[in-house]
Formats: sequence, C-alpha cells, structure tokens
Amino acid sequence: MANNNISAVLKKNAMLIVLVLVYIFFTVMTGGQMFQAMNFNALITQNAYVFVLAAGMLMCMLTGGNIDLSCGSFVCFLGAIGGILMTVKQMNPGVSIFIMLLIGIVYGCALGYLIAYVNIPPWIATLAGYLAFRGWGTALLSANSTTGSISLAAKKDFLAIFSGKIFPTAVNKLNMVCMIVGIIACVIVVAVSFMGRANKVKKGYEVESMAALLTKCVLSVAAILLFTYKLAMAGGIPTVLIWVVVIVLIYNFITSRTTLGRYFYTIGGNAEATRLSGVDTKKIMFFAYLNMAFLTAITTFIVTARFQAANSQAGTYYEMDAIAACVVGGVSAYGGAGNVFGMVVGATLIGVINLGMSLMGVNADWQKVVKGVVLLAAVVFDILADKKNSSK
Repeated sequence: MANNNISAVLKKNAMLIVLVLVYIFFTVMTGGQMFQAMNFNALITQNAYVFVLAAGMLMCMLTGGNIDLSCGSFVCFLGAIGGILMTVKQMNPGVSIFIMLLIGIVYGCALGYLIAYVNIPPWIATLAGYLAFRGWGTALLSANSTTGSISLAAKKDFLAIFSGKIFPTAVNKLNMVCMIVGIIACVIVVAVSFMGRANKVKKGYEVESMAALLTKCVLSVAAILLFTYKLAMAGGIPTVLIWVVVIVLIYNFITSRTTLGRYFYTIGGNAEATRLSGVDTKKIMFFAYLNMAFLTAITTFIVTARFQAANSQAGTYYEMDAIAACVVGGVSAYGGAGNVFGMVVGATLIGVINLGMSLMGVNADWQKVVKGVVLLAAVVFDILADKKNSSK
C-alpha cells in the first residue's frame, strides 16, 4: 500500500521533480551561476512572457488541443504600434496602452469569430496571423525608424509599470518588503492548504494524510522563502512578477471554480455532447481566442518594457514556448485535461532551460533542439500514461 502511495505521489508530481533535477543540473553545469540572486530575478523577467501566453494557450488547448500560432507575431505588430504611438506620435503612455488593448480585443473578436462561427480551423486562422503580423510589424518599424527599432527608454512611467521593481533597494542588500511579502505568502499557502483539507473532511471526501500535508507545506514554505530571499538580494520584487502572479491566480480561479472553466474541460472531452447538453460551444471557443489576444496584448507591454524598445524580432518563437509550457506541464494535446499549476511548472521548466543554456553559452539552434526533445518527451509520457490508465 505504501509503495502504491509513493508511486502515485511520484507520478502526480513527475514534472515538478524533473524541474528540480533540471535546475540542479544547470546549477552544477554553470558553476553555481543559476543559484545567484540576479539569475533568480532573470528567470522571472526574461521568461514572464511564457507564463502569460501559456495561461491563454491553456484555455485554447483545453477546448480540444487547439492552439494560437499568431501570438508571437502579434506581439511584434502590437509592439510596433505602441512604439509609434508613444515615441513617434508622442502620445501619452496610458492612452497608448488603451489603444493597444483595444486593437488586441478587436483582433481577438475577429479571430474568435472566424474560428467559432465561420468554422475555420484554428491552426489555419492563426497561421495567417503568424505570417501577416510579423510582416506588418516589421514594415511599420522600418517605415518609422532607420534601424527597424523604436526606443522606449524615455517612457519611464511605462517602463516602471511593466519592468520596474516594488520599493527597490541596492543589489546584495536585503529588501525587507520582499521578505515580508514572502512570509505573508507562506502563511496564505499554509492556511489555504489546511482549510482545503478540513473542507474535504467535512464533506466526506478522500484526503491526503496529515504527514503528507505537512511535508507539502514545509517544502512549499522553503521554496517560497528561498525565492523571495533571492529576489530580496537582487533589489526587490519585479513588477512583472506581480502581473504574472495575478494572471495565474485569476486563471486558476476561472478553471477550477467557475462554470465557464468547467465548460472548457467538457468541450475538450466531448464537444458534441457538451453542445447537446445546452452549452453554447461556439461562444466558449470565441472567448478562448478573444482571451488569448487580450493576454497577448499584456505580453506585448511586458516584452517592450523589458527591451525598452519595439523591434521586429520581438515575439519570435513565443508561441512555441507557450505551447511547450502547456504540454510539458501536463495539458493534454487532445484537450479536456490540464491545469494552471501544471502550466506554471511547465513554463518554469522552459524558463530554466532557456536561462541555463544561455548561461552555459549553448548555441541558440541547439537550444531549440533541446526544447523540441523536451516537448516530444512530454507528449510521449502523456500518451503512455493515458494508455496505462485505460488498460486498468
């Protein structure tokens, strides 16, 4: 019985264990550089786009393994629009952000309508965007600058919102605000864990043992305190981390606590049965791609602020990283299965691979090879696990 329990725990947390092992591997291979405070900070700031786009890609994939190939190119196009508005036209950053969001919503409505109501296959509709927006964005940048890039370095308010820090301090000086936030986060995690278990016991549901719960809480608290300590020594909490955490919590709530979230799973499980039960499946599909475009607009703000410029290379392969994060995190390639926590683990693993190989000086082409192998391995693991479960 104990062996079965251990096996179940290992299977449930397989990708989390892989993440830890991969992080340890890169820490050793980089001579400890991965464990430096500034690289903890870099893991968030350089890979925030993966978390945000993967949250949107998760919703698309739940509907039946559908994806959005246009999000990376749309980041390039929308960044070009923002650069022109804020720098060339000298428009207020707040107004520029509103216009960019509006363009994102209009595109999301158009894309959602074509996919949900005109029945154009998602990969065809988004492939058109993948090609068109990259070319359009590049053309706009070339027409408004001599270098194909528009600097946003002078837009301090915009940069502070999307790439600044909360109550910043000098590097290698402990940021107490960051540590206090970390302690509060630990208290919340422990409280939610115990309250969740108590609620399940009250309703008569099967629950994990108290020893398992305590172990999980201790490990969670240790991970949070380590992470916040490293960020505290790197100058404070990056504002982009706030954006990522808020988005992750919102989408975790939507997928696990709302009727809308359940509809995404049921459509992925059996779209026709869901339709016959009275659910407007077209509306759900429409919302999935509208939501994806909205999150792509948020990603554009984060990316342009990080680079302090709008350039034609922004968003390159971002859609692939988002898809990989979802699949590696346990989101089924066929739809109907997966969750936000798994997506976060997958996005973190992709981020660790990106950062680790960069620190090792691995050629960019070989980085793509490694991520491709990881993606394929995750899909194979998912298929084999499903076959094993179905044979029981």
